[in-house]
Amino acid sequence: MIAISVDERIAAACPQTRIGLVSATVHNGPTSDELWAEIEDAARGIKSQYELLAINQRPAIAATRRLYRALGKDPSRYRVSSEALCRRIIRGLGIYRLTTLIDLVNLVSIKSGYAISGLDRDHIVGDRLTLSVGTASDVYNGIGRGLLNIEGMPVYRDAAGPIATPTSDEERTKFTDQTVNVQININAFGPEMPIQETVDWTVSLLENYACATDIETAIHIP
Repeated sequence: MIAISVDERIAAACPQTRIGLVSATVHNGPTSDELWAEIEDAARGIKSQYELLAINQRPAIAATRRLYRALGKDPSRYRVSSEALCRRIIRGLGIYRLTTLIDLVNLVSIKSGYAISGLDRDHIVGDRLTLSVGTASDVYNGIGRGLLNIEGMPVYRDAAGPIATPTSDEERTKFTDQTVNVQININAFGPEMPIQETVDWTVSLLENYACATDIETAIHIP
């Protein structure tokens, strides 16, 4: 499993930070009807429970937004990924059916409220990730977003540079059809679904839908 360290600026701004870690060998492929049914059920739950202007008050989303503000980033301009997913659902725009790994991570994010970094472990450089703060000089290509200004965002870095934020992961380490080894970081900057429960559920989904083996888990507390 990739080791994690957390910059003292993030730990000071958000002492409740907990990072659920899951690493596994998997099979990626088209999303099964069974997994998609779980996603549709979760989406119905969000749509029935929240109105659009209230979704940013979900505990996990609100905590991540507070961290953005503490670090100098506007969370309404650079939305947390879990918030963006839920907003699409509430607005009736739906969510895209992509691949097993992407949709599985989206399911956990929708249900838990946490922004989740889903990374192809074979494209991580080195054996450690550091959760630090983005700078103006960082070059970051968000998945499907192009060049993204991550100054003031919490950002995971490997030995080669930034690879994941709660707004968007980076193109370099994204899940693809060829992904066989995953590193999943569940970013809990404030409690909603219990973090151990979230980790355990993620593992169960990986086993059920992605044939996961060689599973390792941990919860990092800065």
